[in-house]
Amino acid sequence: MRFSGFRVLREGLTGNRGWAPHWRDPEPKSDYDVVIVGGGGHGLATAFYLAKEHGITNVAVLEKGYLGGGNVGRNTTIVRANYFLPGNSEFYSHSLKLWEGMEEELNFNVMHSQRGLINLFHSDGQRDAFARRGNAMVNQGDDAILLDREGVRKLLPYLDFENTRFPIYGGLYHPRGGTARHDAVAWGYARGADARGVDLIQNCEVTGIDVEQGRVTGVQTTRGAIRAKKVAIVVAGRSSQVAAMAGLRLPIESHVLQAFVTEGLKPVIDHVVSFGMGHFYISQSDKGGLVFGGDLDFYASYAARGNLPMVEHVMEAGMTLMPMIGKAKVLRSWGGIMDMTPDGSPIIDRAPVAGLYLNCGWCYGGFKAVPGSGFSFAHLIATDRHHPPAARYRLDRFATGRGLMDEEGTGAQHNLH
Repeated sequence: MRFSGFRVLREGLTGNRGWAPHWRDPEPKSDYDVVIVGGGGHGLATAFYLAKEHGITNVAVLEKGYLGGGNVGRNTTIVRANYFLPGNSEFYSHSLKLWEGMEEELNFNVMHSQRGLINLFHSDGQRDAFARRGNAMVNQGDDAILLDREGVRKLLPYLDFENTRFPIYGGLYHPRGGTARHDAVAWGYARGADARGVDLIQNCEVTGIDVEQGRVTGVQTTRGAIRAKKVAIVVAGRSSQVAAMAGLRLPIESHVLQAFVTEGLKPVIDHVVSFGMGHFYISQSDKGGLVFGGDLDFYASYAARGNLPMVEHVMEAGMTLMPMIGKAKVLRSWGGIMDMTPDGSPIIDRAPVAGLYLNCGWCYGGFKAVPGSGFSFAHLIATDRHHPPAARYRLDRFATGRGLMDEEGTGAQHNLH
């Protein structure tokens, strides 16, 4: 089934009775060429690109709940490619290019809005750091514009420019950055993978990973044993728990990141705005709600909920930056379980167990990485070679110390990334 303006109009005039399910609900087979553990954005994108780019369709995606019920549906929907270090910069540049062609490739509206992202800076040192970052982005082939105070005021007149504690010196403007509808991304990749023959199996929790003589042979699930030549773990904040089933200990800590959304308001915030002195970021959804978040809760947890002190911290940062939002009513908040690595950069690599593949450690960068992660991980699974944009995301960098990518310069402490 393809979408088109004519099809939407016809269904609207005939009671929407002609739509078919977007994907099948198959029973799991006894064996597959590839089993992907995790039915979030990264897992579904991996399945899609395995089928589309490599012709591997005997694939099962196993999800313990429903597709898209994890972090891909629990984030602030920001898409960007404003990374600085080699290894990160080319990967996110590649991912952004895939975002820009995603809707045409999937024939699905993911509501990708390149409204522009502005990172504010509040000191001479921050300005110099963002100037370097902007130059690196331009050299990478992406876009960056360094704005002075008046340039920011022209785009964001509602900020508190009289704040003497956190004066706004300017901002780094990334015009191709923006937002997308998070669950639509999961649905689009699920639909595309299913159409190419991939089995999407919901309510199927993996309870064990079978390893014989150093090689993976399959998985145990709540719906029976499934044999597989290759098994890929793509489970975000649960990466350490699932990898432990294969006897692995990953350099991962799981932390909670809260996000918030207000009641629907008239259009007021046209861009994505990031506060340089409070780790506060905000945009406005197509339904009018202000979507915003801040820091991690700073303690390890698997609970998809946060604590009240961090709620207060995020609200304080928002009020400091733009007091105009003070009367908006917060409708709800949620927590995503973030898999944090010691250097703040992800892992896309083969595991020490033959036939087992790892995709984890995305920290704050998971949603914006969905297409690039799926493309690069599919390449690794299909060819056993690293895709060039993701070639630095090796697991062994944490054992050897070579190739670490500390994007923020905050050291090897998981919760500071």
